[in-house]
Amino acid sequence: MDDINVPFLEVHYVSIQKLGDVPIIKGDFQTLPIQVQKWLAQMVQLCTPRGVYICDGSTEEAEMVTIKLLERGTLSKLTKYDNNYICWTDPRDVARVESKTYIVTDDKYASLPHSREGTKCALGLWMSPEDMKKELDERLPGCMSGRMLYVIPFSMGPVGSPLSKIGVQVTDSNYVLLSMRIMTRVSSEIWKYLKHDEEFVKCLHSMGCPRPHAQKVIKHWPCNPEKTLVVHIPDNRKVISYGSGYGGNSLLGKKCFALRIAGRIAYDEGWLAEHMLIMSITNPQGEEKFVVAAFPSACGKTNLAMLTPTLPGYTVRVIGDDIAWMRFNKETGELRAINPEAGFFGVAPGTNMKTNPNAMLTCLKNSIFTNVGETSDGGFYWEGLEDETPPGTEIISWTGEKYKLGEDKTKKSSHPNSRFCCPAKQCPIIHDKWEDSNGVPISAIIFGGRRPEGVPLVIESFNWKHGIFLASQLKSETTAAAEFTGKQIMHDPFAIRPFVGYNFGHYIQHWLDFEKDPKNKLPKIFHVNWFRLDENNKFLWPGYGDNIRVLDWIIRRTNDENNKFLWPGYGDNIRVLDWIIRRTNGEDIADVSPVGLLPKKDSINLQGLLVDWEKLMSIPKDYWMNDINETYKWLDDQLGDDLPQDIRIQIQQQKERLTQMK
Repeated sequence: MDDINVPFLEVHYVSIQKLGDVPIIKGDFQTLPIQVQKWLAQMVQLCTPRGVYICDGSTEEAEMVTIKLLERGTLSKLTKYDNNYICWTDPRDVARVESKTYIVTDDKYASLPHSREGTKCALGLWMSPEDMKKELDERLPGCMSGRMLYVIPFSMGPVGSPLSKIGVQVTDSNYVLLSMRIMTRVSSEIWKYLKHDEEFVKCLHSMGCPRPHAQKVIKHWPCNPEKTLVVHIPDNRKVISYGSGYGGNSLLGKKCFALRIAGRIAYDEGWLAEHMLIMSITNPQGEEKFVVAAFPSACGKTNLAMLTPTLPGYTVRVIGDDIAWMRFNKETGELRAINPEAGFFGVAPGTNMKTNPNAMLTCLKNSIFTNVGETSDGGFYWEGLEDETPPGTEIISWTGEKYKLGEDKTKKSSHPNSRFCCPAKQCPIIHDKWEDSNGVPISAIIFGGRRPEGVPLVIESFNWKHGIFLASQLKSETTAAAEFTGKQIMHDPFAIRPFVGYNFGHYIQHWLDFEKDPKNKLPKIFHVNWFRLDENNKFLWPGYGDNIRVLDWIIRRTNDENNKFLWPGYGDNIRVLDWIIRRTNGEDIADVSPVGLLPKKDSINLQGLLVDWEKLMSIPKDYWMNDINETYKWLDDQLGDDLPQDIRIQIQQQKERLTQMK
């Protein structure tokens, strides 16, 4: 008889009160930290899974989970690449659900500001503990019946770093497990860092589809959109998500933990958890500076973080593309930042070898693509890859429709919020310090959004308070990353409006308070706008790699001890970064304006560009006066008495400067 390798598992059991013996399919329950054991026992009793699978982050684990997902039809292999997979979701489960995402506290105003009477708060949703209990009691009991409960130990930030935090997520979705292995550091080593009774963030996720199914499962994607609910309990460091498998709602280490819960932890402990990229820029002289930048979702954070400069001699390296945890060093006063994530969860449409070649190269292996199209030769496809895909290529869209590229331009292959999920370590320009336990020193903080009208290419704040004001008045055209549709300019202060886990007035004051410590070396603050349009709805700035020109200007300023775009974008954004870098070095390359410090003419390298500098940098008085009046009304309506007095003073001072404009 021939020897045959037969897969097998040794199964143990844990006895749960009121439930009986529950099989432990993998792992040793008894060796887990006692506080984890107690919490898991509660979760198993509540969710009643058919078994418990304790993850260890191993390669063998990934292979086994992938095989299961392929067998079920949730994943399909993209045969053109090494270990790449595609997934199509239920069309009802494609984005974050802000309208169903809540912060739960005893005191409503610990979560929300005191908005003026008659104003609907746009800075989060609050739910009382009593209402939460009622809602969860209707959802959670038995929610994992017939399914496996996966226990995912993960670190946000390098394992063991003093800047990192530990979480444990339980989920009944092995798609979520596979994605969490990319986006966070999943390892059995995590248990060693949880000392007796040490705090960890508790994350519970369920697709909300216990077996047998009460309704038809669409595209092998269990979900329960009618009952979707995401609640955060910051006082107890907990996240509970039900009914959605979409990454923003189910990968709880991402926005839920890394921003909403971590933001509250940061407030309590005196640091910052921000919706920001982290990147380094090295100029031709070999000087390297690190900057962070905040943009609303789908406004180019990933493209900027992975910039390919158009200016010779400049080098960009990425540390992170979405989230930054920052803390002032008590000894040196430097603001140091880490990327708490381990992967990139990027918007696919529009990404190509021109807009972001580094992202394209990063996701050629070991990646998961959700709601993009598939080519007949086993490749991925989305809008933006037309010039890189032969005409006539047969494509299957995310809705299952087949068509040939170029035959019908009304056909769309991908959902606007379709995503690639890939390991950060695969990025060709990942910085060798991207996992440095001490973080990297930040020289400049950049805020920006999509402002088609009125807002100059780059503004430097007068001082720290003015910089916080610039961040507070941030606005942008809406994106596909949330459930909003159509183009409208929305307020998104600090580019973190959907992700704040506590009173937004307290959040702004938290930023302001860092100025009170004389040891803190406060970085310069800037506002950029790559998206200004001319009168023909054409972009005024080329963007992309040319943004290095602005970044260079910014860096040269930071060491001062005292619809054709008007801008081309892409690699030309290095020109703006160049100006920023030079400003961090204190170069005299800025003029005073009513809204901040603007680049002197010729201080941004425009060689080879056809841009209208006057249109790009103009400050229309009427536009800005209307804008500041509208901004003040919005902030006052939204925050009421929680709007810090320093921001009110900044608004008044800007009004006075605008009034004096000729």
